[in-house]
Amino acid sequence: MVYEVEIRSFISKDEYSELINFFDKHANFLSESDQETHYFDCNKDLRIQKNNNYSKIWLKLGKMHDEKRKEIELMLKKEDFSKAQELFNELGFNVKIKWLRKRREYEWGEFSVCIDYTKGYGYIIEVEKLCEEKDKDYYENLIKSKFDELNVKITSKEEFSQKFNDYEKNWKSLINKN
Repeated sequence: MVYEVEIRSFISKDEYSELINFFDKHANFLSESDQETHYFDCNKDLRIQKNNNYSKIWLKLGKMHDEKRKEIELMLKKEDFSKAQELFNELGFNVKIKWLRKRREYEWGEFSVCIDYTKGYGYIIEVEKLCEEKDKDYYENLIKSKFDELNVKITSKEEFSQKFNDYEKNWKSLINKN
């Protein structure tokens, strides 16, 4: 069983640029993509996403913004995104939130790093490690030390939850702004 250990933080526009410069020099650049992600209105964290290269369906178990959660992903061809949308719509799932994101992905040692700009939501850094359950706490502590190394303050779960709730209420108008 795979667990995702992920810590993220809101960053400023200046920090966003600085971190991209840092990772361009000190990490392995993997990709840049535009993403569209839909969260569904159900009692689980169920999502579909398309980016420049593929689509996927995925489920995250546990509480939103937890550092450690079980994750299940099903990879699809990019053009299958509309089929996934149709499937979930036919099953009675409606889109609860839509995200429009520009993401830069890096491999930094044994970690995945994403530097994001999400329209209407903000700039975020995310450091992640997929691991076995027995290693979750070890990697959580190691990722926290990486944030210290980057001199980035970790945003609290409460702040993420508040920002998420605000976005959830206003996402339709936020993504339609220029």
